[in-house]
Amino acid sequence: MILYLVGISCVGKTTIGKMLAENIDFSFFDLDIEIQNYYNKPIERIQDECFSMNGYREKASKVLDYLFSKNIDSVISGTPSGLKFSYLQVYKKHKADKDLYSILINDSCENVLDRLTFYDKDSNPITEKLDDSKKKRYLKEIKGDYNYFRDSYKRADLKIDINNMSLIDIPNLIINELQKTIKIASCQHHV
Repeated sequence: MILYLVGISCVGKTTIGKMLAENIDFSFFDLDIEIQNYYNKPIERIQDECFSMNGYREKASKVLDYLFSKNIDSVISGTPSGLKFSYLQVYKKHKADKDLYSILINDSCENVLDRLTFYDKDSNPITEKLDDSKKKRYLKEIKGDYNYFRDSYKRADLKIDINNMSLIDIPNLIINELQKTIKIASCQHHV
């Protein structure tokens, strides 16, 4: 079984994905890290080599295809456009013949703002002090991202709202929702 987490940047896909994978004894893959490892370059450097963001997504979706093709029990933390563009084509291709489920992780824009992380061109974390003006601008961008991806997120098999939830409770919420809505028996023995 493959659980594919989608949601906007900084919503918590990687953190939650690691915890979920550990809880159910699955392998964990962060798509961004896997893309960097596959091409042996930081994400932004790969993007710079592409003519457009769509070109980058085409390259990145090859890595998603590879991860889905491994056909091992895993949790994969995807990208914000995980159910859109070339990622969607790869997802549909594998959904037809695999035990593959997409899970939208959703949170309030304000909570996402509090978790924003910044990186340089070489994927090294950097610190950016956010004054009120920057917070307002970034909050507007986060809301714009939600609106931009909203229709693609409707394609998710399961939608998990983590607003006002304790991080430690989220993996069990996902497992319980999977058991109820998709009736995945293989998760039951891991709870």
